[in-house]
Amino acid sequence: MLRRDRTGRSCDLYQMKNIAIIPARSGSKGLKDKNIRDLCGKPLLSYSIDAARDSNVFDEIMVSTDSERYAAIAKEYGASVPFLRSSATSSDTASSWDTVLEVLDNYAALGRTFDNVCLLQPTSPLRTAEDIKKAYALFRTAQTAVVSVCEVDHSPLWCNTLPEDLSLDGFIKPINYKQRQGIEKYYRINGAVYFVKVSALYESQYLYRQGSYAYIMDKRTSIDIDDEFDFRMAEFLMGMQRNG
Repeated sequence: MLRRDRTGRSCDLYQMKNIAIIPARSGSKGLKDKNIRDLCGKPLLSYSIDAARDSNVFDEIMVSTDSERYAAIAKEYGASVPFLRSSATSSDTASSWDTVLEVLDNYAALGRTFDNVCLLQPTSPLRTAEDIKKAYALFRTAQTAVVSVCEVDHSPLWCNTLPEDLSLDGFIKPINYKQRQGIEKYYRINGAVYFVKVSALYESQYLYRQGSYAYIMDKRTSIDIDDEFDFRMAEFLMGMQRNG
């Protein structure tokens, strides 16, 4: 499959260089050291490394961390950590895309460049190699990006904010009530897979624009670990998978 890059040269999308970046900052406040916490016998970040490797999509699988301890664990499971994060991208205010751009710049300084980047958050351990492969297949037809989503548990039509007095006056706007099966489906970003063309990312870190598409994942594999409840739910779901 041939396309033209900005210089007019033809480029084979199947021969493009892809890097997976797994961000694993050590300063988690909600759940201490969650990125290396033991989940069913393995550190959390190892599941993303394994999925990336088994997808056979990437030329490089890199863990971006500010911790020598995390780096050693990442290397043990087969990821590259040629450098640590800077203090600027290790703060609470730094975005994941700030980290990704720093990684790309640092690799470029080492003489390595990539055409496409995939952000794989370690807090999505149930995302599989098959998810990555399918998202990449869709990405091959995209101009900008592919981002994974899943269906929401409850329609936002039944949601609203509450005033201080907890009044329900106007909580649900007058709508034409339908059977549940007839309500339009809503989706949310699940944080599991972000494929982006490097050139597009340098233009803008805002991915939700023309040329970007959604890869739909199952809700059961879309858990994003943020707190203890999420972690226990991931343990439960992973145990169910292993037990058939």
